[in-house]
Amino acid sequence: MTEGNFVDYVKVYVSSGNGGKGSTHLHREKYITKGGPDGGDGGRGGHVIARGNANLWTLYHLKFKKHFRAEQGGNGSKQRSTGADGKDIYIDVPMGTVIRDSDTNAVLFEITKDKEEIIIAEGGKGGRGNWHFKSPTRQTPRYAQPGIPGQEKFITLELKILADVGLVGFPNAGKSTLLSVLTSAKPKIADYEFTTLKPNLGIVEYRDYQTFVMADIPGIIEGAAEGKGLGHYFLRHIERNSVLLFLIPADADDIAKQYEILLDELRRYNPEMLDKERLIAISKCDMLDDELKAELKVELDNALPIKYLFISSIAQQGLVELKDELWKMLNG
Repeated sequence: MTEGNFVDYVKVYVSSGNGGKGSTHLHREKYITKGGPDGGDGGRGGHVIARGNANLWTLYHLKFKKHFRAEQGGNGSKQRSTGADGKDIYIDVPMGTVIRDSDTNAVLFEITKDKEEIIIAEGGKGGRGNWHFKSPTRQTPRYAQPGIPGQEKFITLELKILADVGLVGFPNAGKSTLLSVLTSAKPKIADYEFTTLKPNLGIVEYRDYQTFVMADIPGIIEGAAEGKGLGHYFLRHIERNSVLLFLIPADADDIAKQYEILLDELRRYNPEMLDKERLIAISKCDMLDDELKAELKVELDNALPIKYLFISSIAQQGLVELKDELWKMLNG
């Protein structure tokens, strides 16, 4: 998937169908010139329904279709015939989609399962026909209920990608390179900050044909929790990752400090992020000889509170051990 095709935020207009009108028909047939009321009820208006679709990974299919209108309910007719229900309209979305009210920004629903269906806008109920209103004192009512209007609103669809492992790191830490080496994904790679502007997903092949999904997400910067840089655009995508892999380059001025800054941004954005399993990968280790690596190891053993591994995506060093450790964390 190219970067331009990854759409994770769209605003759409939805309108459910109005209910059909009840009928005011009076029964007429040969030799019965003044029959009683037999007007049928109006049909229900169509719903607008969000549906989870496991085959979708992005909201790109909604980029150019921004209006969804369901059918109106049919009007009632004679012989107590109920009008046809309006046809429902479905909006297929990838799993991990959050649906918000655009006016209040309140979360309405979240779609997390394949084929899960949630009504976004309910169709209006059909009006009752005149036969409901007959009584001993009003035997031929000549009125019926109109249908109830449908709902209309603007909603915002926001995708939080569902991946097993989320890559966390500063810009230009080597996340895209690692993803391209471990998977068949082809993210944009260059020697400047914010090369990645949209998340990239890749499937990591493990032993015995087993796999897990890894996500390379735009680089975090200090102040991201307050919206600086790519801010929440980045942070919301790691909310649903099972494991967070912190990628810090070996040539960083202070590896432990970088880890603490990254962790603090996650804490300020959502404290629940700290409940996830975490692993640190020291990248670009092909720049270190054995002596430098040994010195760095002594320093990191005292400074880092969690397990870390030395890797090099370019030199293919430590990648098997990394996959083993990630698999163990994902499968308990």
